Amino acid sequence: MSENQNLLAEQRRALILDEVRRRGGVRVNELTRKLGVSDMTVRRDLDALARQGVLEKVHGGAVPVVEASTHEPGFEAKSGLELTAKEDIARAAAELVAPGTAIALSGGTTTYALAHHLLEVADLTVVTNSVRVADVFHAAQRTSGQRQGAATVVLTGGVRTPSDSLVGPVADQAIAALHFDMLFLGVHGISIEAGLSTPNLAEAETNRRLVQSARRVVVVADHTKWGTVGLSSFAALEQVDTLVTDAGLPAEARADISEHLRLVVAGEVGDGADI
Repeated sequence: MSENQNLLAEQRRALILDEVRRRGGVRVNELTRKLGVSDMTVRRDLDALARQGVLEKVHGGAVPVVEASTHEPGFEAKSGLELTAKEDIARAAAELVAPGTAIALSGGTTTYALAHHLLEVADLTVVTNSVRVADVFHAAQRTSGQRQGAATVVLTGGVRTPSDSLVGPVADQAIAALHFDMLFLGVHGISIEAGLSTPNLAEAETNRRLVQSARRVVVVADHTKWGTVGLSSFAALEQVDTLVTDAGLPAEARADISEHLRLVVAGEVGDGADI
């Protein structure tokens, strides 16, 4: 696939990781042919992905990491994964937001990407338990000043998780007293049987409170989250109004999900339509 020769490193590594997960393992010589790059380049990419903890190098190739249901990667480890997909999802999700509404953004790297796309939406009230998301809005205000129509940001208190979310009784109590028009929720895993899940028990309870306080629930999750199950489920698919995902989601999964909720596939023609 010679068109892959000019891929950025992050895009190439996303393709490699997707191939490893989809096939259960790949060999270096297969990747060099597929990507049109040298053995040395592929080995560097595998080294980088192994350092992030998302695959395991073996002799001649790589295999997926078998993660425990309690494993919770940190924000930095997750932020380098599926960058193109997350950007597409964030762009599509931002189109669902009307000026002047009250929205909530949970923690996660996809909601962090979404926050950047919401900076130009006027008069938002943003409730978040994500330190990273709050920083996006605060940094914009420091750069441009308190411009007219800038978002009002409410950051819950709580105990900080590895993914820089604030959880626990303080966060739960703050969220329970609020009501918002729309919740944008990042997830660790999503499946028909387990619904939405996370490896962090305290985060599961905080996410339950977020779901309960929202008129509409929009999950923003790339295709690699499908079929992943964390330690604790916090919502059934029937509690979700919309899933915004990327074009990597398989056709069979799209059919299954569409039986339960509205599906928006970002980056495809008509990506704002029901699938």
